[in-house]
Amino acid sequence: MKYIVILGDGMADYPIEQLNGKTPLMAANKPAIDYIASKSVAGKVLTVPIGMKPGSDVANLSVMGYNPLECYTGRSPLEAMSIGIAMLETDVSFRANLVCLSNEKNFEDKTMVDYSSSEITTEEADILIKYLKKELDSEFLTLYTGTSYRHCLIYKNGEISVNLTPPHDISDKVIKNYLPSGDNSDILLNLMKKSNELLSSHPLNIERAKQGKNPANCLWFWGPGTKPQLENFNNKFGVKGGVISAVDLIKGIALCSEMDIIPVDNITGTYKTNFDGKAKAAINYLKNEGDFVYIHMEAPDECGHQGDIEHKILSIELISEKVVKVIKEDLNSSGIPFRMLILPDHATPIKLKTHTSDMVPYVLYDSENEIESGFNCYNENIQGNEIYEGYTIINKLIKG
Repeated sequence: MKYIVILGDGMADYPIEQLNGKTPLMAANKPAIDYIASKSVAGKVLTVPIGMKPGSDVANLSVMGYNPLECYTGRSPLEAMSIGIAMLETDVSFRANLVCLSNEKNFEDKTMVDYSSSEITTEEADILIKYLKKELDSEFLTLYTGTSYRHCLIYKNGEISVNLTPPHDISDKVIKNYLPSGDNSDILLNLMKKSNELLSSHPLNIERAKQGKNPANCLWFWGPGTKPQLENFNNKFGVKGGVISAVDLIKGIALCSEMDIIPVDNITGTYKTNFDGKAKAAINYLKNEGDFVYIHMEAPDECGHQGDIEHKILSIELISEKVVKVIKEDLNSSGIPFRMLILPDHATPIKLKTHTSDMVPYVLYDSENEIESGFNCYNENIQGNEIYEGYTIINKLIKG
């Protein structure tokens, strides 16, 4: 038996007026996913424990079988692991986004224009991070290049009690009320201000602006944490597993749990990602290397944060056509039995442009035991088997 998780990040949503009260999941043409839903155990799952913030870190830990209430030490340490940073027990890491702020003279009056700086490429970002390192690194503070707009700051003997806000939560808002506060927050705020001064006049940003792209003109810190420890996935669940994702966070979870990171060329975390390559790599891994694959697709979440209805729908349709359909047909034709779990990690409603803690719909399909679920469309209205401890859902996938 092979096991597949199809994780459509932020795929769940709320009814949208422009879609006549439908959600993107309801509006999308996704026959492969809908067929799975009609022949599966279906229900809702709480991936974000009550009292925890609805981040992709917490939610994906849950779906991958780890109780965030017991093992969560912050988001950025998981990302730090994925880019090869050897954290010490006394280190604190921070996610460092390259964001685009508006041009008001006073820093506090600026607006969060774009948390991803027009999805800046990793190559461009590396130029800017290396430039900032020369000016901002110190004995206790070190910047590291990550992927696209997602980077890392390591603070030796740092404080974790500082209050920070994810930049994707404040799109189009004035930043005054969302700046760092708490212990040693002045250190981070000064870094942010200095980065804004340095990056605003950088030639690369001047050229990006000429091209109609948002300049990456400021560092924004959030997601602090300390060195993580997760139980070995193979030992915990008795299967050899691998992860496919363009996102450092998910790769970090894989590294911490000693899962394989399955390489795929040209994956971006957007709706322009290489969906075909993800499906092909998953099939190859299941046939030749392991028994479990976790396919994380960031595109619906990115569109949710950007309020992009059209491409959120398209992302869901591409996941159905290029990933779910291809994997199902290939394994069926090869005579390989499998179970497939389809779900989002959390909702990212278009009208909110940020994550919520709502329970999300899941379907659990067994190729050897198709059942009539009574649902012909996979969406947020699915009812049935409710799971309130999200980290247990993987047991239902693997152990039945």
